[in-house]
Amino acid sequence: MGYARDTAMSQIIPCTAMHGVTGTYTLVAGQTLHTICLHRAAAASTGVINIPIIIPSNSVSLKGSYLKSIEVDYELTDDVAVSVTAVLSKIVRAVDETAPTVTNPVITQDLAAGVAAVTLDHHKMIVTLTTPEWIDNDTYFLLAMSFECGAVVECDVQSAVANFTLVM
Repeated sequence: MGYARDTAMSQIIPCTAMHGVTGTYTLVAGQTLHTICLHRAAAASTGVINIPIIIPSNSVSLKGSYLKSIEVDYELTDDVAVSVTAVLSKIVRAVDETAPTVTNPVITQDLAAGVAAVTLDHHKMIVTLTTPEWIDNDTYFLLAMSFECGAVVECDVQSAVANFTLVM
């Protein structure tokens, strides 16, 4: 019996799984009928949201999920933002009584932080790992999205999608 390999797997990550780190966020009905979004009211500050990348892991080398990219759906209303940037953290769990190790894999975002990503509109930012990574059973990833906004900008984050290869 061989392995099953699917190179086009995706996992939606709803806004209800996300965490507002800085700024005040509330879950509200989205602009589009029947949607939910993580909403940040207008404030002249930088708000940060952590998005856990929830996909299968495996303790066997080259099995499980091979993370390639993450898409983030958000909307900026009332005015343009100053910047929208993504930072991916790889957290390796540690043994008892030891802190986890955190590194930041190299990524690119398809919407430039200070140009296309900040316009008044709906956006789908694609964050791509320069070197895709296998998800070990002792590893997890968090994507931090920073929204630097002026006094009248509101931000709604609808969801994210993790794109990966699955080998089982």
